[in-house]
Order: sequence, then structure tokens, then C-alpha cells
Amino acid sequence: MSQMERKIRQILSQRKRKSIRDSRFARAAVLLLLYQDKGQPASHRPEPKAMAGGYHILFIRRTRKVEHHKGQISFPGGEAHPKDETMEATALRECFEEIGVGPEDVMVLGKLDDVKTFSSNYIVTPFVGAISYPYEFRVNTDEIEKLFGVPVEALLEKDRFKEGSWVYEGKTYPAYFYEYKGGIIWGATARILKQFLNLFFSGE
Repeated sequence: MSQMERKIRQILSQRKRKSIRDSRFARAAVLLLLYQDKGQPASHRPEPKAMAGGYHILFIRRTRKVEHHKGQISFPGGEAHPKDETMEATALRECFEEIGVGPEDVMVLGKLDDVKTFSSNYIVTPFVGAISYPYEFRVNTDEIEKLFGVPVEALLEKDRFKEGSWVYEGKTYPAYFYEYKGGIIWGATARILKQFLNLFFSGE
């Protein structure tokens, strides 16, 4: 386990996370999956970017065939099944089904705050994990159009991030957007990503 992975595990184990209970929403889980490309040296720029140290976050772009979030960029994950003993089991099962990462290959470091998806009515529990790299992924092409990694350092650049708002059932909620190589990360995925980056790289 690297120094960064130990730091992530320690912080997630010590903080009080926000869980959501709302019977109107179904349960789902996603996996924010980190890998370190050691061929990319750590940045020589000042913190926090230097901390990124070649780490990438794995994203998927969903096909138009899926029921929810067609064509959107997201983390591997999906709806909880009755056979899943825990939400962590849901995240690991979905990750295996979608991109072929075996549960035994994932070092789960902890979980972030629950978030709601207002368009598809899910409460999503995000887990943070790490895998060794390179890895032989097996992509389910019925569900996944593209699998790609984004350097953490790139996501920390100010021009990648924009903030807005939207109104749902009379309440105003923050909306976040990250742009990378023409793709837009938004919605619940962007909210999860922002919390992760703030916790470990922005000092917030």
C-alpha cells in the first residue's frame, strides 16, 4: 500500500460520513477506482498537485443501450441486488460485471458520503478503491462504450471545473461540471468526484 492509499484509508475511516435514508429512492453503489501509472512521474509543481503522483481515476462512458444515464460519464457501479450482502458487495460486483475487475484485485479504502441521483431516483454509496496497474480489463460492451483513466493532476486544474445550480422539488442544489478532452463529468459523478478531490488534494 502506497503512502497516498494509506492516507485515503485513514481519513475515510476517521471522518463521519453522511448516509441518506429515503424509501422513495432505490439503492446503488459505485467504485471510484484509483491506479498509479508509475511511468508518469509526480508533478514538480506546488502542492496539492504534486501529491497526485501519477494517480489516475477510472471512468466509464455508458452506452445508449442502458436504462439509466445513457451516454454519460460515470464510475463503475449500479443498483443493489437482493443477493448483495452489503453495498460494498454491490460496488465490487458491478465493477466486475462492467469492466472485468475482480473483487480480489480491488483494495477497498473506504467510502464517501451518499448522494442522490434525481433523474433516476437512486441513493448512491460511493466506495474508493485501488488496483495495480497495468490491468487486463474486460469491458462489457453492451453497457460500456468507453473505459478511460483521467490523471488526478488534470482534474485539479482550475479550468477543468465549473459550478452551477439546479432546482428540484422547490429546492436549489449545487451542480458541478468537470471537462476533460471534450467529455463532461457532471451530476452525481461530479459531486462524488468533487468530494474526493477536496478531501485528499485541496485541503477542504
